[in-house]
Amino acid sequence: MAKITFGISCTLVLFCYQVLSVEVCRREHFVAAVYEHHVILNPNPTAVTDRQSALDLMKKNLDIYEEQVIAAAEQGAQIIIFPEDGIQGFNFTRASIYPYLDLIPFPDSVTWNPCKEAYLFNDTEVLHRLSCMALKNQLFLVANVGTKQFCEPSDPSCPPDGRYQFNTNVVFSDNGTLIARYRKQNLYFEYAFNTPAEVDYIVFDTPFAGKFGIFTCFDILFYEPAVPLIKQYNVKQVVYPTAWMNQLPLLSAVEFQQAFATAFSIHLLAANIHHPDLGMTGSGIYTPTKSFIFYDMESVNGKLIVAEIPVILEHETQMANSVISNIQKSFSSFPMDTLVCHKEDQKDCSEIAEGASKAALHIFYGEMMYDNFTLAPILEAEGNIHVCSNTLCCYLNYQRLDSSNELYVLGVFDDLHTVHGTYYVQACVLVKCGGSNYTTCGQEVTKATGMIDFQLQGNFTTAFIFPLLLKSDITLDFADHLGWKNNYYVMQKRGGSSGLITAGLYGRWYEKDSNRTLYNKNVNGYSKNLNKRD
Repeated sequence: MAKITFGISCTLVLFCYQVLSVEVCRREHFVAAVYEHHVILNPNPTAVTDRQSALDLMKKNLDIYEEQVIAAAEQGAQIIIFPEDGIQGFNFTRASIYPYLDLIPFPDSVTWNPCKEAYLFNDTEVLHRLSCMALKNQLFLVANVGTKQFCEPSDPSCPPDGRYQFNTNVVFSDNGTLIARYRKQNLYFEYAFNTPAEVDYIVFDTPFAGKFGIFTCFDILFYEPAVPLIKQYNVKQVVYPTAWMNQLPLLSAVEFQQAFATAFSIHLLAANIHHPDLGMTGSGIYTPTKSFIFYDMESVNGKLIVAEIPVILEHETQMANSVISNIQKSFSSFPMDTLVCHKEDQKDCSEIAEGASKAALHIFYGEMMYDNFTLAPILEAEGNIHVCSNTLCCYLNYQRLDSSNELYVLGVFDDLHTVHGTYYVQACVLVKCGGSNYTTCGQEVTKATGMIDFQLQGNFTTAFIFPLLLKSDITLDFADHLGWKNNYYVMQKRGGSSGLITAGLYGRWYEKDSNRTLYNKNVNGYSKNLNKRD
């Protein structure tokens, strides 16, 4: 495949597009933009209003969108992503959201440019405005809107009011054509919307970076549609509108967004709502090895992020390959790789056993993320400890680099999470406690001074493991090494410039979720191939 660099002339690029396929002409980098939007909300979202009043409110948010599209285009952006619920807001009832809904045709059944052909369908004012933004600024645009689809009484699933209502992402090409729509699968207590009868696996193509997949907010924690998009449809980039409420220490927005991009070795373009009073902030442009993020719980202003990132080629993505194939420090050279005693190693494990036994005397239980974690305190300046829950055992080899009196614990959870969603989690985490008492472990923490070199590992059953590494003031870091060794998944990190809040291996055991009906029958096959064990 020919490579066209940024230095090539416009004439050659145009000729290339006329004669060759789009794929041949892709550049080595592209410019992406995401906008974290301080949405203007309806102060009384449960009250039923009329269409014009709904359009008046949405126009205020769309005006801001247009300003940001222009600003992004001026910085060379080729694609821009806006957040979930950014146009109409949230907390509606099924009836009260209806005036805010646009009618949307199936993009694969009709070629439609709303900016040029607004007359074709009624109730498409929002789509028309978005389409014109993309066309006038010549960039791809991704936004989240509420949509409606009328159904016949003969449809056994048709709601009593005669329509489906969907939380929908729409994608416009740089000429304003509607090229994709995705209906959110995993709704987060969104009673105004319906769940699609079938999962949408939506992929759209671009001339600058190839295929993109798309899903929304809560979808990122579930198998469908996220994992098949990456593993079956082989997408290298995901656009991700979200309205994420941060939950520390394990599920802050930027923390998990980076973990997802790192785990699957993809680009993730994530746009969040900005409402610090609701705990909503955290957007970014993520590559497997670098992140451009925004997280601000103080200011009420939105933020445009624009970054140039490399195109991921077809052969470059496998789960965790980007880190595993670029090991900075091998297991053998890492001085703390002595934590787990394997019988076949035939080595003296007396010191390890002594340290583990000492820690076992102090094991306790505490609530973290609404789950009952088994915890072991970090008591010494350096040492080896482990803690187990159900089938999962977590091992930590650590060395504290400072004299801080901050408390840290090693935690493990291996069970079904049942609060604010139901899904199975296997987690090994090293976290800073909230105060000077171990009863505060698991609380939300945003600042830390403790510096720790560590090796964290667990005998995970699932292969879907998301590496968390969160530092003081909600900044991100990358592990020195991630990968499998002797059926343990391992994270290693030495040094750092700021205090540690969370270092974790957050595993999702999709097969054990309460609702397995949507899982692809080959999930186990994918699992075996995603994280190859040494």
